[in-house]
Amino acid sequence: MAKYKIAWLPGDGVGNDVMECARLVLDNLGLDAEYIHGDIGWEFWKSEGDALPERTVNMMKDTDCALFGAITSKPKEEAETELNPELQGKDLVYFSPIVRMRQAFNLHTNLRPCKAYPGNPLNLKEGIDITIFRENTEGMYGGVEFFPIPEAVFNVLDENHPKMGKFRKFGLENIALSTRIMTTQGCESIVRAAFEYAKKFGKKSVTVVDKPNVLRETGGLMIRTARKVAKEYPGIELWETNIDAQCMWLVKNPDQYEVLVAENMFGDILSDLAAQLIGGLGFACSANMGDDYGVFEPTHGSAPKYHGIYKVNPMAMILTVKMMLDWLGEKAMADKLENTVMEVIAEGKVKTYDMGGSDSSLDVTNAIIAKF
Repeated sequence: MAKYKIAWLPGDGVGNDVMECARLVLDNLGLDAEYIHGDIGWEFWKSEGDALPERTVNMMKDTDCALFGAITSKPKEEAETELNPELQGKDLVYFSPIVRMRQAFNLHTNLRPCKAYPGNPLNLKEGIDITIFRENTEGMYGGVEFFPIPEAVFNVLDENHPKMGKFRKFGLENIALSTRIMTTQGCESIVRAAFEYAKKFGKKSVTVVDKPNVLRETGGLMIRTARKVAKEYPGIELWETNIDAQCMWLVKNPDQYEVLVAENMFGDILSDLAAQLIGGLGFACSANMGDDYGVFEPTHGSAPKYHGIYKVNPMAMILTVKMMLDWLGEKAMADKLENTVMEVIAEGKVKTYDMGGSDSSLDVTNAIIAKF
C-alpha cells in the first residue's frame, strides 16, 4: 500500500499540461503515493451543471491532500449560456470549485511564497523573499451575494443602517450586494499563522494589510485582532498598512517586507502583485491548508489557447509540488526539489517563452529531473 493517497485534479486547459510535469517530477523523486483522478472543471459544469461534482468531493475525503492544476471561470450569464441545452433555464449557478473546496474542507490558510531565485531575469529586484498569508474562507470571497437584492434583506439593512435607504430609489431589481463577512476567529487564525511562521523562520516583522480607515468594522476587526495576537510575539514587529499604499510600497521597496497577512480579497491582490515582482505567475505557487487537509495549486489560470502545446512555465506547479512535499513532512525531498529548481534557474539554459526563451514545459521539467 502506498504511503500517501493524493487527489489528482488536473482541471482545465494548461492545468493538464503542468500536472503532467508534476507527475514526472514526483515519479522521479520517488514519492510513495497513489494518485487518484478527480473530475473537476469547465466540462463538468457544461455537462452536469457542477464544476466540482459531489463524487470528487467524496473521493477527496479519503485522501491525504490534493494537487490541483487550473480552472476556467466565467461570469454568471456567460456560464449559463455554455451549459448543455437540457440544463439551461434550471437556475443553475456557477460556483468556483477552488472556493468551494476551501470552504468544504475548511482550508482557512492560503500560503503564497514569493521568492526571487538568483539568476531569474524577470526578478524586479534580488533579495525579495515575501510570504503572504491570506485568510481563505471569509472576507469578500465568502460567497454571500445577491442580485437582485431580496426585499427582506434590503429591509433588514435599511432598518439597521441609515445609509441604506438612499439606494431604494434605484429599485431593488437594480441593486447587487456582495458581503464582506469576517469573524474574530478567522482573523485570529490567519494572523497567528503568520506570526508562527515568522517565529519559526526568524522573520523580524509581520505586516497586516487592510483598509480600516474606510472599511471601519471589518478592517477594524482585523487590525484590533492583529494587535492582540502580536502581543504574544514580542520579538516580532507588527506593521500596519492600507491595501492601496501597500501595493505601492511593494513595488517601491519589496525587499523590506517579509510576511504579509490579509483577508481573502486583499490577500489575492497582494499575492498576484508580489508574484510579478519575482517573475510572474509562472513562478507563483500556493497552498490552501486546513487543520488536516491541504489543496495545492499554482495560481495561474487555465490559458486554454496553450492547452496541449506545453508552452507555459511549469515552475509554479513544480514549486507547488515542493509545498505539498513540505506539508506531507517530506522535507528532504522538498529541499532537493527546490535546490534543483534554483540550479536550473541560475544556469539560465532552459527557459520558457515568459523568460525570453523558446523551451517547452516538458523541456524545463526534464532539465530539473536530470539533476536529481
